[in-house]
Amino acid sequence: MIMRQPPPTIFKLLGHDVRWQIVRALARGDCRVGDLCSALAQPANLLSYHMGQLRAAALVRERRSDADGRDSYYQLDLLRLREQVRAAGLALHPALLGGAPGAAGSAGQRRVLFLCTQNSARSQMAEALLRAHGGGMVACSAGSQPSELHPAAQRALERAGFSVAGLRAKHHSEFAGQAFDYVVTMCDRVREQCPPFAGGAAHLHWSIADPVAQGDDQAFDRTLRELAARIANFVAVVDWEEEHETTRTDPVHRELGPLADG
Repeated sequence: MIMRQPPPTIFKLLGHDVRWQIVRALARGDCRVGDLCSALAQPANLLSYHMGQLRAAALVRERRSDADGRDSYYQLDLLRLREQVRAAGLALHPALLGGAPGAAGSAGQRRVLFLCTQNSARSQMAEALLRAHGGGMVACSAGSQPSELHPAAQRALERAGFSVAGLRAKHHSEFAGQAFDYVVTMCDRVREQCPPFAGGAAHLHWSIADPVAQGDDQAFDRTLRELAARIANFVAVVDWEEEHETTRTDPVHRELGPLADG
């Protein structure tokens, strides 16, 4: 006997075209409403309404910009989304559950540059994580005003078992003229000043609080955990794009790419 059950809420949320496009865009990186208006060609009031639906379901969270307090970046909670999608798949049939995301496959020699202001914590930690879990991707990091690797960032990486060998602060000018497949800005100020790089890099933004501002080891551990989740999902996306040859053809990816117009 088949028991009557309502469809999972995630299906209702993602079944609406506008919400689906918002989630796809935020899966690429953190965005402001203005970015989404331009990329999706939708009015701000409509996007704000549907963003409210996603926030009420705790799939999207808001973070005030460090560069301009009048701006907010919206972030997709990929871990929560994954849990809900997996639960919905399980409600239909266990065979719909695939392997764990983030298992590096065909990404190969993709080149990724992480940028922040001082290149002392977030971008260095992201570089170390991608080196460990990127399946051969080339990971680099730099800053607009580089200082040095923060001791607490080094401790957080070492506590989690990651190598800090070769990590050092660098100015982004060291990479001038080099081609990258992805440039990921990690603080809001650098996002507004992202320099151009050769090779038509796809630009992504991760609006992540600076653990240096809080200063204690717990803040760096939290940042490392957030970065680990983002890196795992980033690798999964790059692997999928590599397999399906969609890296430069996806409209949302293309429209959200350039940050200089931000």
